[in-house]
Amino acid sequence: MNMESEAERIQNFVDRGNYHAAYNIALSALNECRRKNDQAGVDHCIAIIRGIIDSLDTEFGSPPNP
Repeated sequence: MNMESEAERIQNFVDRGNYHAAYNIALSALNECRRKNDQAGVDHCIAIIRGIIDSLDTEFGSPPNP
């Protein structure tokens, strides 16, 4: 799996607001890395998923309390 192209593909979905697709692709990539015992790939996928969550929080979350 080419993680850079997958990350770009996922980001394109995030940019269009299709968080469901972005999360599913990232989770599928994580599972593939787990099956291959690719811990670096798993870590990278988790970072991508955190980025998706951060984007969701920015767009839809409540503002922080001062």
